[in-house]
Amino acid sequence: MESSILVTGGSGFFAKAFARRILTKHPEVQRLFMLSRGEYGQHLAAEDLRHLDPGYPNGVIRWLIGDVRDLERLKRAFKGAELVVHAAALKRIETGAYNPDELVKTNVMGTLNVVDAAMAQGVRKCILLSSDKAYAPVSAYGASKLMAEYIFRSANNMRGWTGPRFSICRYGNVAGSTGSVIPTWKRAIAAGDPIIMTHPDCTRFWMNIDAAVQMVVTTAEVMQGGELEVPVLPAYRLGDLSVAMGAQTVKTIGLPPHEKKHENMDADRCSLSARRMSVEELQERLAEL
Repeated sequence: MESSILVTGGSGFFAKAFARRILTKHPEVQRLFMLSRGEYGQHLAAEDLRHLDPGYPNGVIRWLIGDVRDLERLKRAFKGAELVVHAAALKRIETGAYNPDELVKTNVMGTLNVVDAAMAQGVRKCILLSSDKAYAPVSAYGASKLMAEYIFRSANNMRGWTGPRFSICRYGNVAGSTGSVIPTWKRAIAAGDPIIMTHPDCTRFWMNIDAAVQMVVTTAEVMQGGELEVPVLPAYRLGDLSVAMGAQTVKTIGLPPHEKKHENMDADRCSLSARRMSVEELQERLAEL
């Protein structure tokens, strides 16, 4: 693992799990720069991680305020970084449906800024976190992540002999991540409210945060540039997940046009044909979150 790493989206769900991994298992990392635009989110993340970083506030982690929309800020932040993990994105599908221009500014132009800053500062490796929704997208979010993938792939054509290598990790929603269905349903069930479901026969891939972090770590170790890493994942029915979570009342609203009934990681991996998780297995995995 490189000795100096920068993570965009540095106060997010993935970034915090990645930082825990670095602080506990990678003593060779001397600096972990966490860049995000939210001051309060950074404060909460810093409080969550400080017990793992004995030198806090001047330990391994350094917290940087900045936005991927700001190229000059990225250039300053990337100076000295050897590996950049680009996790910053606007991710809410419904938000993107109503505000597609804002998704373009962050997910597309922000990714282009990451590439430009990495090239300007001589970063060795860059990894983009992408989504299953980038495959044959039907939403503004999926389309923006597909464009981000194209930007990262094409960057390898401009790197020359010594420029940064650019690779992509594409996976589905991480179980229990901020704003995802599991914590949303948990809150509704705890309050005695009905859970809101699009359709019980919808299928989605299951991936836990540890596997997501490991995928990025492995990619960083072996990448040559241009890889699109896609994991083999099991999938579940939303109806089975609601049973596993103990939901008593379900309000079914139907699929909006910007969501798919089944997701694809690529042409060969569809959540409908993937190994199906049983209710019992879902209960076991939920207990581990």
